[in-house]
Amino acid sequence: MSRKYFGTDGVRGRVGEAPITPDFVMRLGYAAGVVLAGGHAVEHPAVLIGKDTRISGYMLEAALEAGFAAAGVDVMLCGPMPTPAVAYLTRALRLQAGVVISASHNPYDDNGIKFFSAQGAKLPDAIELAIEARLDQPMNCMASAQLGKARRVDDAAGRYIEFCKSSFPNDLDLHGMKIVVDSAHGAAYHVAAKVFHELGAEIVGVGDTPDGLNINAKVGATAPQAMRDAVLAARADCGIALDGDGDRLVMADAMGALYDGDQLLYLIARHRLRSAPVSGIGGTLMSNLGFEHALSRLGIPLGRAKVGDRYVLEMMQERGWLLGGENSGHIICLDRHTTGDGIVAALQVLAALRAQKETLAEACADLVLYPQKLINIRLAAGFDWAQDACINAAVKSAEAVLDGTGRVLLRPSGTEPVLRVMVEGRDAVVVIQQAEAIAAVIRQAMENPALDKQT
Repeated sequence: MSRKYFGTDGVRGRVGEAPITPDFVMRLGYAAGVVLAGGHAVEHPAVLIGKDTRISGYMLEAALEAGFAAAGVDVMLCGPMPTPAVAYLTRALRLQAGVVISASHNPYDDNGIKFFSAQGAKLPDAIELAIEARLDQPMNCMASAQLGKARRVDDAAGRYIEFCKSSFPNDLDLHGMKIVVDSAHGAAYHVAAKVFHELGAEIVGVGDTPDGLNINAKVGATAPQAMRDAVLAARADCGIALDGDGDRLVMADAMGALYDGDQLLYLIARHRLRSAPVSGIGGTLMSNLGFEHALSRLGIPLGRAKVGDRYVLEMMQERGWLLGGENSGHIICLDRHTTGDGIVAALQVLAALRAQKETLAEACADLVLYPQKLINIRLAAGFDWAQDACINAAVKSAEAVLDGTGRVLLRPSGTEPVLRVMVEGRDAVVVIQQAEAIAAVIRQAMENPALDKQT
């Protein structure tokens, strides 16, 4: 059964446009409440609702609360909290589900709704499909005596801060370190710095003054230059940049060099090998080939899932692996948390550096990332790029030029009519040339659809 509303990470879109409207979100809360109530024996199922700092969060939170209450589901509100915090608190408070109102790294005028199960994991496909099916039915309302109630979780931030600190080894601390912490004016603005400070670090804050409109604006993991500049200006030991909902991580060293998800995951895996075998690492189709080769030298296989942390997590669970992530900065440590967590991931990196008495550069010295060129091409309606003979020939030609030293990947976006062309290899000049050559063929094929039929 195909999905009508749910994407790879919940329901997302532009605020005020379907499906991110108050009426739809209220119906979504009701549908989710009916499905969740039907799957649990408790008299009043309860859910936790958290959000990031977008101004639309107030409106959508109220709509969700109304929908859940109409379905007879109690609601606990924790206000602005990172996505992984909601996952943790849902499990810790023994609730039936957690809901996050966030569009992650997107601009402030987007928003979305994503769900966690009682175990703090992404909802199974079957439950998401059941919610979609209920959305197509009329919305009703429980009798007054059976309506859900709502209350605030006043100690949510403190609980999550302690949880994050518990993922850091008891015999280590961060005393003597100066760390820049960039919270992207997002959900972690009031918790991230406290975690590292309470472990002993001196903190320089960036992106910690949200106003509802500035989330991810020239700060955070998707714009790490602000964090890098602050590291250099403050002469800090390193920098940490999170995204708007706190589940992505990018870091910088004292010299301002940036480290992405592949590099940080390699560093964590390399450190874990000192105490226990690492059976495998979960990655995606976009994981760098240099990362895969570096892991191979350590005797660690890399598995590639579809792009999206939910697919990485599914593969890790199927194979019994504990570490995985994406080069965008989603890092999953299943022995520390049930989902990707930027703060927890940063603590694993810092623990490795403190234990090994190394810098980021020293810890990643054996990993050389291969140059990648990514070109996004907006697709014409109805254009079947996968069956186009000219495009397929261009891909084969590029692969022949790379001659086993790189990769070519054509991947459609899951959220917009865009084809992503990625070429990767050891030679940056060749990589750029081949990516641009394939992109030119795709554009020409869309402009002259009859050309393919003549070949």
